[in-house]
Amino acid sequence: MAHNLILILPELVLFIGAMGLLLLGAYYKEAGAVGVMGEAAPHNTSNSRSINRIVSNSAIGLLVVASALTFLDARHSAPQAFNGAFIMDDFAVLFKVMIFLSTALALLMAQRFMAREKLERFEFPVLLLLAACGMGVMVSANNMIAAYMGLELQSLALYVVAAIKRDSLRATEAGLKYFVLGALSSGLLLYGMSLLYGLSGSVEFSAIASVFSTSSEGVLPVAQTVGLVFVMAGLAFKVSAVPFHMWTPDVYEGAPTPVTAFFAAAPKLAAMALFLRLITTAFPDAIAAWQQIFVFLAIAGMVLGSFAAIGQHNIKRLMAYSSIAHIGFALVGFAAATSAGISSVIFYMMLYLTMTLGTFACILAMRRGGVMLEQISDLAGLSRSRPFMAACLAVLMFSLAGIPPMAGFFGKLFVFRAAIEAELYALAIIGVLASVVGAFYYLRIIKIMYLDAAAGAETDDAAPTHDDLDDRSDVNEAMPRELAVIAGVFAGVSLFFFIYPAPLIELATLASDALMATGGAIK
Repeated sequence: MAHNLILILPELVLFIGAMGLLLLGAYYKEAGAVGVMGEAAPHNTSNSRSINRIVSNSAIGLLVVASALTFLDARHSAPQAFNGAFIMDDFAVLFKVMIFLSTALALLMAQRFMAREKLERFEFPVLLLLAACGMGVMVSANNMIAAYMGLELQSLALYVVAAIKRDSLRATEAGLKYFVLGALSSGLLLYGMSLLYGLSGSVEFSAIASVFSTSSEGVLPVAQTVGLVFVMAGLAFKVSAVPFHMWTPDVYEGAPTPVTAFFAAAPKLAAMALFLRLITTAFPDAIAAWQQIFVFLAIAGMVLGSFAAIGQHNIKRLMAYSSIAHIGFALVGFAAATSAGISSVIFYMMLYLTMTLGTFACILAMRRGGVMLEQISDLAGLSRSRPFMAACLAVLMFSLAGIPPMAGFFGKLFVFRAAIEAELYALAIIGVLASVVGAFYYLRIIKIMYLDAAAGAETDDAAPTHDDLDDRSDVNEAMPRELAVIAGVFAGVSLFFFIYPAPLIELATLASDALMATGGAIK
């Protein structure tokens, strides 16, 4: 039991910490709401803000501690716990650290926004801690029960945070859509898992692989194929793969922007990690049964995401379709069904995380006159009023478009190279063409920032001074310090990645090798 608890210690820290912060927030909220003899406390608003900030900062600290404990677990000689249901290999360590740190950054980016929008509640960081705990279990799950437990712990928390802005019709609609479609996807996943269990007699991934070992052609019997398809459909929903993407644009647009930033980062990593582990561990010899499905998911995601984003005017909705397209690009490496392809998927997701969080740091800074802005046209003239923010966003847009020498170019290069090595030439060509189409809406944002004049901007030849710009109501507010740091760091990573890319490539290779250690036909 001691060995089991050591390996699951990061999740225990998050779960116990979340329960403690929940009790702390509830106690102080109750104490601040009612004074002596039942009278209202005179300073309950300031006390409430104080405890909310304490809970948020404590949650960030717990996530950092969990990341450090995950590194320590990586040095353990026996990586499996709970009779093989939980595994802590290099693959799990890498994804867990990325998930925990991205959740911490999402909380940090949310603090100022939540206070300004009067959404600062202690329940928000508690829910994100529980979601991160569930995602950690998903990444380390080595059987179907552990995978489903982690998935539902994550999902139940995300349903709530999507609709945390209760007085907003859009947020409520987003939460309801996410809940209904999420319940449907969970049903599909659970039904597929029950079929696989009934046919194999085991919930362990490795046992399923041994029972479903196939001929050299890698063709599964019909019943097993049906179970596999249902499982893949449930997980495809979680990563926003087409045609299970329908919730993504509405939820991204309707949820508060920090929640959207979180949705675009950590949950995608966790779902992709579970996707990788389940398919490569439970069905390593059935490549013919799932490779064509991934080819379809990749093509559909790249094409729909690239074309559908062209007509978007809301930047959060545009980022939703951008996310769908990038998941399609990542699945190109998965469709290759090789060790190099799996490594390219991991590498792509690492770069996607940095580009997405940096972009949302800039989106969170889109404020004017104390009002949050979401329209792409509101970025007009940003290069003159806020040159640093415009430069960071431009670099990140170039990287998302995959223009060399930005980091995003290398991510696409690796997945396309894996597809070509696997002789999937048509898939690689479609991916390149989709990248060209997708570059249009990324470059349009840069054009608006640098070439278009802001609404109400001065038209005379005299350039306005910095003080004049600060006084104008048509100019974006100054970028908050924490958002400026996050955007600047990730833009710098995207810009200078080509100088020394070896560390991230080596991490992706180590994670892929750890995952392939349990694979069969994937080489």
